[in-house]
Amino acid sequence: MSKLLTIAIPTYNRAAMLDAQLSWLSTELQGHEHQCEIVVSDNCSTDRTPEIIEAWRKRFEGRITFKPRRHGQNIGGMANIVYTIEQATSTFVWSLGDDDPIQRHAVPYILEKINDHPDLSLILLNGYGKDYNTNKILTERWFDSTSDKPMRNSVSDFEVFLEKHMGGVLFISSSVYRTKLVHRAFETWPDSPRNLAAQAYWVAYCAARGSFIVTPTLFTECAMGIGFTDKDPKWTFNIVFRAIPEVYLRLMRSGYSKRFCYEMLLRNVKSFGAWQLLGGSLRRWPLYSLQGFVYYVRGLVVGACLFATKSGTAEAIERAS
Repeated sequence: MSKLLTIAIPTYNRAAMLDAQLSWLSTELQGHEHQCEIVVSDNCSTDRTPEIIEAWRKRFEGRITFKPRRHGQNIGGMANIVYTIEQATSTFVWSLGDDDPIQRHAVPYILEKINDHPDLSLILLNGYGKDYNTNKILTERWFDSTSDKPMRNSVSDFEVFLEKHMGGVLFISSSVYRTKLVHRAFETWPDSPRNLAAQAYWVAYCAARGSFIVTPTLFTECAMGIGFTDKDPKWTFNIVFRAIPEVYLRLMRSGYSKRFCYEMLLRNVKSFGAWQLLGGSLRRWPLYSLQGFVYYVRGLVVGACLFATKSGTAEAIERAS
């Protein structure tokens, strides 16, 4: 019988954190073992990660379906996330970070909502952000949600979350996807692992093709300051001028309001902070930043052409599906 939920965990050189996450799951899945499976994809770690995975394989054997995978070389963080989700064979797949603490009863909650709402395409687990090094809370909550009633005006409702809560949309552990839809999102954008903000596209793609829930309960904690994105000094520039603009261009082609997406593209032109970021980046990496800005301007031109092409939302979603 097909499982209801895959917990998909990409990991790299965080053996102790992975061990803690699998220990939490071992307890969390008690009574739900037959409905769930765990996939762990090791991105060619050089620490004790393989030993931890093998130890848990033995502990889970006969109790929980556990599918360990290991790459022969590091394929990149985003590509490993995609690979892990692609291994899911269940109805839904939860993309879970190896370092993100989760509140108890998250799994029973997810399973309950999946069973209660057959047209559900996405669950976004609310949470907060805490600096790993100082324990200071940096973001009190990702989403301003007061109800876990499914939202059925999918595109217009989700545009609000894209505009106001992009950080939460991009947080790996927030997203529980209907598996067939997120796999289809990968197919519609095969190069998405090259984009640091691609998760926003995967999430929005799924949200537009059913009903979605954003939980009022804070289930997740984002451990800020230790992710692969935190170690890249060019990350913020890439997100603002390359990654997110490309996501909005993709969404313009997949059923979202062209007016909304183009307004989001224009944010960098209107934002003083974006110009400050560009100026600072030009001083540090002049050629790289200039190339990135040209890429952004080219995106504005493409977006203007798409915006000028009239197309109904429903028809666009149907074509993209």
